[in-house]
Amino acid sequence: MSHIFPRHTKNLPPVAVSGEGCYLVDASGKRYLDASGGAAVSCLGHGDRSVIDAVKAQLDQLAYAHTGFFTSEPAETLADMLIAQAPGDLDRVYLVSGGSEAMESALKLARQYFVEKGEPGRGRIIARKQSYHGNTMGALSAGGNAWRRAQFGPLLIEMSHIDPCYAYRLKRDDETPQEYGIRAANLLEEELLRVGPETVMAFAAEPVVGATAGAVPPAPGYFKRIREICDQYGILLILDEVMCGMGRTGTMFACEQDGVAPDIMCIAKGLGAGYQPIGAMLCSRAIYQTIEDGTGFFQHGHTYLGHPTAAAAGVAVLTALNERQLIPRVQTQGAKLMAALQTTFGQHPHVGDLRGRGLFQGIELVADRETKAPFAPSRRIAARIKAAAFDAGLICYPMSGTIDGQHGDHVLLAPPFIISDDQIDELVGKLSGAIEVALQS
Repeated sequence: MSHIFPRHTKNLPPVAVSGEGCYLVDASGKRYLDASGGAAVSCLGHGDRSVIDAVKAQLDQLAYAHTGFFTSEPAETLADMLIAQAPGDLDRVYLVSGGSEAMESALKLARQYFVEKGEPGRGRIIARKQSYHGNTMGALSAGGNAWRRAQFGPLLIEMSHIDPCYAYRLKRDDETPQEYGIRAANLLEEELLRVGPETVMAFAAEPVVGATAGAVPPAPGYFKRIREICDQYGILLILDEVMCGMGRTGTMFACEQDGVAPDIMCIAKGLGAGYQPIGAMLCSRAIYQTIEDGTGFFQHGHTYLGHPTAAAAGVAVLTALNERQLIPRVQTQGAKLMAALQTTFGQHPHVGDLRGRGLFQGIELVADRETKAPFAPSRRIAARIKAAAFDAGLICYPMSGTIDGQHGDHVLLAPPFIISDDQIDELVGKLSGAIEVALQS
C-alpha cells in the first residue's frame, strides 16, 4: 500500500522508472512518448547526460547554502546568463524553486516597490480570466481559472480579471486581427479607470496562455498596447513565462516575439528541464534600485532560494539550449508539428482551432465546428482523451473548462525540443486515435 498522497485518489498512476530522450518508461516496461514534456517542463528530454553530470558535480562540491548567509557560484553564473539574454531593462534575478514561488515573489515585489516609492495606495493586481499563475494563494488569486479558484474563494485576495485575448472565441467577424488585439488590450484601460488607476500596482499575463486555455497566442499589437497603457498609468507589467518561456515558443523569452519587455518576468519549468526544481523572478533595474535606495531588504524569502544544485542544473540547461542551437530547432520542429496537425485535424468536424507558437501548441475540441459550440462538460472529453492517449503510450495535456472554467476542451502539446520527425508522426497518429476513442465514448 502506498503512503503517497496522489493527485487523484481514485486514479493511481503507474510507477515511472526511467527516461530516455522523448520517452518515459514505467515499471512494466511500457514506453510513453512524452508529448507534453510533463507540464511543458522536459525541454531537453529525459536522461540528458550534460545536465545530469553538472548536477552530480555540484553535489560533490556544494549541495546547499542558505542565501541568508551566502551566495554561490552557480547561482551567480545562472543570473548572469539569464540577464545576458533577457529583454528590455531586466537586470536582477531572484532564484526560487518553481513557478508559483516566482509569481508570489513578483506580486510581493510589486507591492513593496510602490510602498517604498511612497505610493502605498497601489495594491490591486489586474489579470485575465482563464489565466493560470500558480497554486499558492497569491498566485491563485491572480489566476483567472474559475474551476481552480472555486473552493478556495474565501481565502483569495481580491483582484480584477478582464477578458483574455482569445481571438478564436472573442474576435468579431468584422474585425481584423489587429483591430481585435487593440480592443482586447483596451479592456485593461477600462478596468483601470473603473477601479482607479492610483489603486493598481500591476497587470499580470501569460504571453502565450498555457494550461487553462491551450497555447492561445496574443493577437497582433495586443501586448504593445498593453505596454503603452501600463506606462501611461504608471503600473508594472508582470509577464508570466513559467510555461511559455525558456525557448518553448521559438525564442528564449516568449515576449520577444511581441516586441515588448516586462518590468517583472517569471520563469520556471524549462529552466530546470525537470532535472532540478527551479524558477526565477527577473525584475528591472529601476525596481531593484528602488528597493536598494529604500529599506534595502526585500521582505520575502524561501528556504531554497538560489539553491546551488538547482542553479547548476539551470546553467547546464541554458548552456545546452544555446550551444546545441535548440531554440532554432523549436521553430523548425514546431512548424513540422503544426503542419502535421493541420493535415490530420484541419478539416476534422470536432476540431475548432489549432494554435500556438514553436513547440507549444493547442487543439480546441468542439461539438459543432460551424457554431463553435463546446461539448457538454458531462462528456468529459479532455479526460477521455488523456486516458486513451496514455493507454496508447502517449503523454499529452488535455484540459476542460477552456472557455470559462467549465465549458470547452483542449489538448496542449509541448514535446521536448529534441523531438524527431518520426516522433512527430507518432505523436499525431496516437493523438488522432485517442481523440476518436474519446469522441465515440
